[in-house]
Amino acid sequence: MGPSVDPMSEDIRPFRIDIPPADQDDLRKRLVGARWTAQLPGPGWSRGVPVDYLKDLAEYWRTGYDWPAAQARLNDFPQHVTTIDGLDVHFIHARSPQPNALPLILSHGWPNSIVEFARLIGPLTEQGFHVVAPSVPGFGFGAAPSEPGWSVARTARVWAELMRRLGYERYGTQGGDLGAYIAPEVAAIAPDHVVGVYVISGLGFPTQDDLPEMTEDEQAGYAAMMSQDWTTGVDHHALLRAAPQTFAYGWHDSPLAALAWMTQKFHEFNAGGRPLDEAIDRDLFLTNLSVYWFTGTFGSSSWPMYDTAGGLGWPKGQKAVPTGVYSGPPGIRRLAERHNTIVHWPEDNPPAHHFLAMDQPAALAADLRAFFAGIG
Repeated sequence: MGPSVDPMSEDIRPFRIDIPPADQDDLRKRLVGARWTAQLPGPGWSRGVPVDYLKDLAEYWRTGYDWPAAQARLNDFPQHVTTIDGLDVHFIHARSPQPNALPLILSHGWPNSIVEFARLIGPLTEQGFHVVAPSVPGFGFGAAPSEPGWSVARTARVWAELMRRLGYERYGTQGGDLGAYIAPEVAAIAPDHVVGVYVISGLGFPTQDDLPEMTEDEQAGYAAMMSQDWTTGVDHHALLRAAPQTFAYGWHDSPLAALAWMTQKFHEFNAGGRPLDEAIDRDLFLTNLSVYWFTGTFGSSSWPMYDTAGGLGWPKGQKAVPTGVYSGPPGIRRLAERHNTIVHWPEDNPPAHHFLAMDQPAALAADLRAFFAGIG
């Protein structure tokens, strides 16, 4: 299953992250000169990110956080760029020392980046996976689409071509959040090459149309799901469908605006019931934010919202190959099986943040191993 293409050839070029010191100095100067707003009345996070919380985080980003060290850790992973469908596609390619390792392509979420997998790649290579982790187009170090109409399916076709170019004939796909849409689409596009699809969660999520056929327990679960911060918070889908260019000015020009926005979303996505800074390491969170800041991709990363006809909705999956999930609930298995051949649906995995790979990388790696071992 090893790659037949030389990763150092002219088609697949080596890449290293190298943010100029001047850009790092500019970030710190902008944080020093930030114009702070007053705290609005209301308890806790009811009006958004509290001023005191953000001041503490901004000061740490300016004086305590070590970008050069984070950059060096990311550069420990072999990285490359190759041109597919007119775009320079950036990706990590970490090979396992184990013989007969299974290639696995990881698809990150929004508003995340390859940083999502910084603590997962090591455990995966140790457990027998060759890991390919591309930057979704327009996210971080991946080139942004230059025309409207880009789609999840088009990204999946890029992924399939990337794996072909690396010489991988049979491989698995994994994704959460935005990746839960991309990973199944790879299988739909290349069913003869994908052995299985693994998603973090999201399959079988009920809608209002499903309520009449749901049991009382299922309806109670649906009500609980719809009351969570990740469903009742800022509707980033609607916001970014309506005016991504408008909002991108603030995120691109002001690190304080960028920090507040990213903190808001990571707080709302915290499905594990713990404070954000307990679920996601502060340095890891700021590394993801710094990648967005230094690459200027707050606007270009919004294409999944404004370029997807009718919006994304809940991910549906596919039936071309077997599917496994890390967490079934609050999804309902029989609903997920309308569109998927579910063979792995645990209900007792450790609960975690929406961005599971950043919160529970060991548990995720072990469950991935169990799923792919189970399908041979």
